[in-house]
Amino acid sequence: MFQIVRLAVLGFLALSVLYWLVSLYSRSIRRERLERAWEEAGRPGPRETFVEDGLRAYDGSVRRKLILLVYVVPPLVVLAVIYLTNFY
Repeated sequence: MFQIVRLAVLGFLALSVLYWLVSLYSRSIRRERLERAWEEAGRPGPRETFVEDGLRAYDGSVRRKLILLVYVVPPLVVLAVIYLTNFY
């Protein structure tokens, strides 16, 4: 029983690190796109204001929420493998 709890805790910690890394990567990609869009739009206003407004909009987007699937998909795959291995 203790091994299952240990697996769950370590799995959650590993998935948290993965979530954090994917989040940082996605945010940096969004920042680069916003900086490019600012240059292509003819530099309307201060760059930091343009980028910060875009990142605020990104924080409420569906794409940002989809990253939370990092916590759902891997446990489902592990459960499916365990089920298929034991019962088929």
